Amino acid sequence: MLKMNFGEALKALKSGLLVQRSGWNGIDMYLYLVQRSEFEVNRQPLLNIMGRGTVVKYRAHIDMKTADGSCVPWLASQSDLLDEDWMLYQPPEQQ
Repeated sequence: MLKMNFGEALKALKSGLLVQRSGWNGIDMYLYLVQRSEFEVNRQPLLNIMGRGTVVKYRAHIDMKTADGSCVPWLASQSDLLDEDWMLYQPPEQQ
């Protein structure tokens, strides 16, 4: 599988592809780009914090699908930025 640096991985994310590090221990972990969006608050927990109808604007960001299937915001470490073991994600059934 073709390995990339983080700059190439970021370009792949921006074009709608999924990426991962070859050194990640978790099975089926990958990153994806969440495009900017907005929504009106209509449920908890934001209802008590911001009030019904408040428009929340999300900026584009990168999320990670974790090994347990949940999704979390992702922040790059220095090794993530400098290592060159990034690759396009392929679901296990396609490998």
